[in-house]
Amino acid sequence: MNLQDITNQIKQKKSFLCVGLDSEMAKLPAHLLSSKRPVFDFNKSIIDATAPYSIAFKPNLAFYESRGLTGWHDLEDTVYYIKEKYPEIFLIADAKRGDIGNTSKMYAEAFFKQLPFDAVTVAPYMGADSVTPFLGFSNKFVILLALTSNAGAADFQYFSNSSNKPLFTEVIEKSKSWGPSENIMYVVGATKASMLVNIRELVPEHFLLVPGVGAQGGSLEEVAKYGMTKNCGLIVNASRSVIFAGNNTDFSQAAASEAKSMQTEMEILLKKYKVI
Repeated sequence: MNLQDITNQIKQKKSFLCVGLDSEMAKLPAHLLSSKRPVFDFNKSIIDATAPYSIAFKPNLAFYESRGLTGWHDLEDTVYYIKEKYPEIFLIADAKRGDIGNTSKMYAEAFFKQLPFDAVTVAPYMGADSVTPFLGFSNKFVILLALTSNAGAADFQYFSNSSNKPLFTEVIEKSKSWGPSENIMYVVGATKASMLVNIRELVPEHFLLVPGVGAQGGSLEEVAKYGMTKNCGLIVNASRSVIFAGNNTDFSQAAASEAKSMQTEMEILLKKYKVI
């Protein structure tokens, strides 16, 4: 998958929605718990219900790794289900990996060879040699953590150096030289939407993965105002607000309704900024 494939999907679906598959056992509808594969059954229903309105899915690996081998089987089956039924969907491993070069190479092979992910989130703290192994795969993407939506982001990401530049801007500036621009994206939290002005000065055309809309309270309108490009340039993630919109037997319909609502708002914004 390449950037043109993503842009085409945005224009066809009139959406830039990513649904995060943070499928926590404790939050699943009660009627699914008697199933042999409750998480996988839940994921399939959510995927089928929201795929018409979404351009990406993002399994958060913590919700799978925490359940050991069973969780890994659910992750693997979920990934292949998406790729076989919805091959146009951009598939992100929310893994936040990053280690010394040879270890990062193994992580990259896990997500890009053993599993058919299109992208993986990577923590850039250890520098270029921890990231470049992920960039050695054709038509695969690295999504670098730049400015996150959590409260603890202020602990390090705003720390200024002698040039009075916050750490997150250093990450963005340095990383631009690590690999092809068309294979690098950045995580920028929706709760920091006004800072997209500065980020767009540094990376005017790169795609941004934007969490924090929905349960975390970020504004979709503000994200579009400050971050949208002529090709959209945004992938906005919603997890809990979509997948747990309902908790009864009609949970998938509730998820579809929430995804459709977001897609409708996104269509208005895409037209407003002349992307479609």
